[in-house]
Amino acid sequence: METLFPIIIRVLVPAAFSFIIGMSITPLVTHYLYKYKAWKKKPGKISLDGSTASEFNRLHEVNEVRAPRMGGIVIWASVLLTILGIDIVAHVFQSASILRLDFLSRNQTWIPLATLIIGAAAGLVDDILVIRPGGEGMRLRWRLFVVVAAATLIGMWFFFKLGIVAINIPFHAPLYIGWFIIPFYVLLSLALYASGVIDGIDGLSGGVFASIFASYAIIAFAQNQIDLAAFSMAIVGGLLAFLWFNIPPARFYMSDTGTMALTLTIGTIAFMTDNLGGGYGIFVLPIIGGLLAITVASDILQVFWKRVFGRKLLRIAPLHHHFEAIGWSGAKVVMRYWVMSIIFATLGVILALSLLH
Repeated sequence: METLFPIIIRVLVPAAFSFIIGMSITPLVTHYLYKYKAWKKKPGKISLDGSTASEFNRLHEVNEVRAPRMGGIVIWASVLLTILGIDIVAHVFQSASILRLDFLSRNQTWIPLATLIIGAAAGLVDDILVIRPGGEGMRLRWRLFVVVAAATLIGMWFFFKLGIVAINIPFHAPLYIGWFIIPFYVLLSLALYASGVIDGIDGLSGGVFASIFASYAIIAFAQNQIDLAAFSMAIVGGLLAFLWFNIPPARFYMSDTGTMALTLTIGTIAFMTDNLGGGYGIFVLPIIGGLLAITVASDILQVFWKRVFGRKLLRIAPLHHHFEAIGWSGAKVVMRYWVMSIIFATLGVILALSLLH
């Protein structure tokens, strides 16, 4: 087995490359996003129950048309250029040192890379539809169809090709669910996709997602899934490059091409670091992604409260907008969410690594 130092280099170098590439391509991405006015032409948002989100619109109506969407291109493009660039250079020059950096592998990174590409492409289509004059974007049912279809195919790959039929449970034998692993993966993907609404304040989602992917990089590293750890860190590098330009006032917004790619990829990596990798990636997901879980729960509770009690539970859902509505500045919400995301991520990693021994 390789000594620890070269392995760490293999994991960290892709993060550095992805960050540098992300920083380098941002001026070009920005140029075209502003040139083609890639922002919503009509401000305003509709609540989950179909009513006008008046409180949200009061706080964010101007911001919705202030900067372009599709900033998520910086994230997934930097990851794609990193993973493909290293792979191509390694095979062209046949350099042993570069070959060791190549983390494109069938058993660890093909599936999460495919998930990233599918989510990015579907989200990009939705963003393009949104920025048209009068555009409302892809209908929710079609977006959900894309998520379900993609998750079903990947779930089938997990079941039929990789033979995943169980979920690891701490202090207990793996929970055997057989082919139900496919619908389980679909439901997990839908829940994670719903958490994409955390992309609502300048700088918020980038910091939260970076903590989550960094956590899974550590977990994959501890499980000797080095290529998967490198892939996760490449995403962290892309996220940090995006975040450099997304802090208030944001140059662009992540939007669906970023959130759909990232949320779906989180589910895939959680699966890869579970029974397949001999760990507990799924079990610790609600902890590492605690803020994502809270975001989805706050939306569900808001709808439930209005239907059952006839009034709102929160001023605005999801929860981060509620904090804005009660007087917190956007920067305060973002900074505190970053702190909490690091805390959740740390607790999740500690638990995951403790369970390995």
